[in-house]
Amino acid sequence: MVGLRPAEASLNRIITDLSMETENDTIIDTIRRFYGRYDESSRLASGSFRLEFARTCAILTRCLPPAPSHVYDIGGGPGSYAAWLADRGYDVDLLDAVESHVSCASAVPVSGVGAVRARIGDSRSLPYPDRSAEAVLLLGPLYHLTDQEDRLVSLRECLRVLRPGGRLIAAAVSRYVSTLEGLFKGTFADPKFQRIAAGDRATGQHRNDDEIEGYFTTGFFHHPNELRAEVEAAGFRFDELCAVEGPAGLLPDFDRAWENPTTRSWILEVANAFESEASALAVSNHFIAICTRT
Repeated sequence: MVGLRPAEASLNRIITDLSMETENDTIIDTIRRFYGRYDESSRLASGSFRLEFARTCAILTRCLPPAPSHVYDIGGGPGSYAAWLADRGYDVDLLDAVESHVSCASAVPVSGVGAVRARIGDSRSLPYPDRSAEAVLLLGPLYHLTDQEDRLVSLRECLRVLRPGGRLIAAAVSRYVSTLEGLFKGTFADPKFQRIAAGDRATGQHRNDDEIEGYFTTGFFHHPNELRAEVEAAGFRFDELCAVEGPAGLLPDFDRAWENPTTRSWILEVANAFESEASALAVSNHFIAICTRT
């Protein structure tokens, strides 16, 4: 599982053409095709994804160094977290493999004193100098990289660009999320979904070969222990693992509950209470590893 060679990445390499992929490396194409059909820019403002955003921001608030620190948002999508950080005074460089995401992030309004710069790139070969940031967010790439060696390369790139004492905030999707959502949302009635969920539980390899809407795209879903092992294998000091949504993300009729201020407060209280509970990590849609470059 561990012991792979470190990436030999060139410094200051700007990736504007992702033709670096081999015939067997179609990750970027798969991601682009999926997000070409899916509006990622509005995702975090709808449904239970609002809990994901609120809880991730809460974790970032207590784990990031104070502003105005320099943050790399790797796989930062259309810039929801980058804009949130910039509004709080952070200096943010966003990198994403999807051109439409970069265009959206470049145009996102920032009301604070911080700044957002966005560019196309690949988390496995970061176009940034060694030891150039106080913090790195890796809130998407780990569940889009299906091969462990690619995930370790990406993590080692994050280690390279972090200054000593810098923080990595790395997110993963639970390998049980499909099973749980299937039970609560009724998609388990579909035999194709049953096969997808079974594959997730067995290996973490998520495959939606028929590209059925709502069943996500090709990816890798972690067991909590796997995420800790990978960040440690990449050379980080592992600090803690946090459940993001916890069981609250599975709440039926989430929208109605969230719109009620009293119920929303209770949802956030429950999610926060389960944050560090090891037994709740696997039932959270996402969990986050907080790590330090020593």
